[in-house]
Amino acid sequence: MNAETEARFPHQLMYAAAKQYYLEDATQAQVATSLGVSRATVSRLLTEARRQGIVEIRVNRPESVEDEPLAVELAQALGLRRVYLAPKVSGPALGPWLAPELARALRAGGLAAGDVVLVSSGSTVYECAREGLGRFPGVTIVPAVGGQEEPQPWFQTNETTRILAERVGGVPSYLYAPALPGPELFYSLQHEPSVRRVMDLWAQAKCAIMGVGSAPLMRQVVPAFVPRDASSLHAAVGDVCSRFYDREGEPVGYPGSERLVAVSAEELRRVPHSIAVAVGAEKAASIVAAVRGGYFNHLVTDTPTAESIMALV
Repeated sequence: MNAETEARFPHQLMYAAAKQYYLEDATQAQVATSLGVSRATVSRLLTEARRQGIVEIRVNRPESVEDEPLAVELAQALGLRRVYLAPKVSGPALGPWLAPELARALRAGGLAAGDVVLVSSGSTVYECAREGLGRFPGVTIVPAVGGQEEPQPWFQTNETTRILAERVGGVPSYLYAPALPGPELFYSLQHEPSVRRVMDLWAQAKCAIMGVGSAPLMRQVVPAFVPRDASSLHAAVGDVCSRFYDREGEPVGYPGSERLVAVSAEELRRVPHSIAVAVGAEKAASIVAAVRGGYFNHLVTDTPTAESIMALV
C-alpha cells in the first residue's frame, strides 16, 4: 500500500469497518453510512484489512467430518493414534495451512487448566503458534529446549512459548538457559530454581507440540551448537526437540550432547498426547524414524508428505 492509500485508509478506519462488518453483522451499506464513506470504499477497506492481517478468516473443519482414507491408512501403517492431514502446503507460510489441523489435534487432547504443554523450537511450530490454535485457558506452556544463538525467532522457544500462551489463554513458563551450555554453566543450571522448575514440568507434561527436523548434514541451517563435523551425525536422520536419532529412532549423540538442555527422549515417550507437525518429502524418513523411536503419537502433515511416507513403510 503506497503513502496515498495509507492516508486514505488508516488502520483505525480499517479496524472500524472490519469490526462493524464481521463482529456486529452490519451490512456494507450500513458500515458506509456509519463511517461516512461510499460502499465501494467499505469493500476496499475490508479487503485491505484482510491483506494486512487486521482480519483473519478461518474455516474450521467440523469434528463430525470423517478423516480422509489416506490419514487413516497412514496412522495404521505407522502405528499412530491419529494423523491429521492438511491439503498440499504451498507458498512460503506453513502456519495458515497446518494450524487448523494442529488445532484439531490439540482439542483431541482434552486439555484443561493446569495441564502442561511442551513446545519445541522450529519454524513450523512457531508459525502455527502465530496463527492461533484455539482457546485452552489456564494450561501451562513450557519450552522443551533451551535458547539458541541464531537470530531467527523460531529458534527461541521462549518466544514461541510467549506467543502460544497469549493465543490460547495459557500461562507461559520460560526457560532461561542456553540449549547447550558449557560444563560449568550446565552444572550450575541443574541447581538454578527457575530452570529446575521447568525441567520438573517436562516430566508432568500432558501434551507436546514438536517439529521434526531432517538429517542434520542435509540441512542448510542447523543450530550453531551442533558440530556438523562430528562423525556420529552421519548416522542421524532427524531430530525432535534437538535430540538426534538414527533410522531406527535410537538416539545419536555428539560431543557435548550430554549437556543438552532439552526434554529427554524418555520424557517425550511418556507424554500422553504428543503431536508432531512436519511437512516436506525430505522429512519423510525423519518422520518414520521418529515414530520408530516412539517420540510422538499424533502427526499433523499434508497430503504429499503423507504419500511420501507411505512409500517408505
